[in-house]
Amino acid sequence: MQEDLSSYRKVYQKSELLEENTPENPIELFRDWFHEVENSNGIDEANAMTVATIGKDGFPKSRVVLLKKYTHEGFIFYTNYSSEKGKAIAENPNVCISFFWPNMERQIIIKGKAEKVATNLSDGYFESRPDGSKLGAIVSPQSQVIASREVLEDRLHALEIAYKGKEILRPNNWGGYIVKPVSIEFWQGRPNRLHDRIRYELHEYDWVKERLAP
Repeated sequence: MQEDLSSYRKVYQKSELLEENTPENPIELFRDWFHEVENSNGIDEANAMTVATIGKDGFPKSRVVLLKKYTHEGFIFYTNYSSEKGKAIAENPNVCISFFWPNMERQIIIKGKAEKVATNLSDGYFESRPDGSKLGAIVSPQSQVIASREVLEDRLHALEIAYKGKEILRPNNWGGYIVKPVSIEFWQGRPNRLHDRIRYELHEYDWVKERLAP
């Protein structure tokens, strides 16, 4: 079976990315782009991002997670620390996260080091989640082989009964990571595939900005 996709074509012409219009700090440009995407109503989850890790088997693996906070220090998401991605990060904290916003013809690629956030931050975010999501985090042995979907549903039903009227506390194996960037690349689609690529790299405490060929 094969399918030829070589005839797929798209003209990129919605915007431009010029050095003179970019700030010295890439987090400020990320903020501006994120708000533009949010306000465009063209993306269901503007905070959806791909996280790539290197597993113990030596293979890279990417999956989509949700960005829950960003600061000048980095980008925060939450997951099960015992999951495949959690184990990969424990072995090798170098990760890559990326955003693709096709309605704006933009992507952002961020390389950095992931580390666990403070427990009080994880506690605070867990408390903000709906009870169903809290119980789901407890129920799922994320990334492990399970016999069937019914196993999860039976566990969830049992916990709903056990926790009825009770506080649901964050399990120790669930919490946040912050990805502290060392490189942030902004990509803006342009006509004739001559796309704009501006990369910021962290040198000691300063960001160095440079243009890359498309």
